[in-house]
Amino acid sequence: VQLQASGGGLVQTGGSLKLSCAASGGTFSNYVMGWFRQAPGKEREFVGGITWSGGSTSYADPVKGRFTISRDNAKNTVYLRMNSLKPEDTAVYYCAERYGWAVVTTPGGYEYWGRGTLVTVSS
Repeated sequence: VQLQASGGGLVQTGGSLKLSCAASGGTFSNYVMGWFRQAPGKEREFVGGITWSGGSTSYADPVKGRFTISRDNAKNTVYLRMNSLKPEDTAVYYCAERYGWAVVTTPGGYEYWGRGTLVTVSS
């Protein structure tokens, strides 16, 4: 399984970005997808996740109401729509896959990781 995240960039406070994560190999629809982020000097943290059917999503408190995760199993792609961005959202964003039914919030719960895409929010 290979994951490739894209869509990062520089945006002003209050702006929006949409990240994509394309998967290849494996059966995408069997996997729970998660998004994590890691800011400089900080640990990798959970942003949100989506079940294989897309019927259930989960978000970390700092992004609730601002970020939305969706997936298109026909395209083997998961998305992270980020609105009302803040400087504290600046980080490298990673997508990850885990085989199972439920979203988990710990990085160790995911078997496959993409390389990450940098999001920088200027104040």
